[in-house]
Amino acid sequence: MLILLSNDDGFRSEGLIALKNELSKTDEVWVVAPEREQTCISHAITLHKPLRITDHGDRLFSTNGTPADAVLLGLRVVLPRTPDLVVSGVNTGPNMGQDVVYSGTVAAAREGAFVGLSAIACSLSARRAFRFDTAVRAVSHIVDAIRDRIGSDDVFMNVNIPNIPWDMLQGFVVTRLGRRIYNGKVIERIDPRGGKYYWVGSDGVERFESIEGSDFHAVEKGYVSITPLHWDTTSHRNIEKFKQIFRGG
Repeated sequence: MLILLSNDDGFRSEGLIALKNELSKTDEVWVVAPEREQTCISHAITLHKPLRITDHGDRLFSTNGTPADAVLLGLRVVLPRTPDLVVSGVNTGPNMGQDVVYSGTVAAAREGAFVGLSAIACSLSARRAFRFDTAVRAVSHIVDAIRDRIGSDDVFMNVNIPNIPWDMLQGFVVTRLGRRIYNGKVIERIDPRGGKYYWVGSDGVERFESIEGSDFHAVEKGYVSITPLHWDTTSHRNIEKFKQIFRGG
């Protein structure tokens, strides 16, 4: 099987290299990833500057573009043929709940789904002391499970892995997106010339609703969370409601 591997942490990231080494044991893996970290870049595509590709050897390429750019370039320029699977990660830090909107890791997988390829975004739910050994085994297990079911139904998987030893994992469970609680913190500071500037971000404390069946709840309980996602973000359950509101409008 031919696999295109990317991420948003950059082509030198430990999680990406560990996953490349693991998946290469059974499959042909090509890496096209950003040259630097691009956390929270979402699904940006570069239109106003030229993109460049650097070949580092051993099927490892970097680009000055975004994660979505990297997958697009991999599909259109770098790989010798269309891959069977697009994998993004392993990301350092979780991508659950609303994180999937901000995440460059998820965007790389979504770009694969845009063109009808099976795709997986995988993240390790930790901020330090990363257990990449657990993460790459979990991803390899998922790849093996879908190997004979690779399709083109536009659905891709968002996988989050607890940062615990492999033998402590409780298993794999299919989930829905949960809800993260953001603190919306914006820090105002003054530069040396007296001008104001701002840092946007959280205080580092994880806050979420631990609802059974959600990705947050699964990872909290020691399970690998597998959430099927689709690029169609239409709120189908509300279509009839809005038809009633705008009837005859």
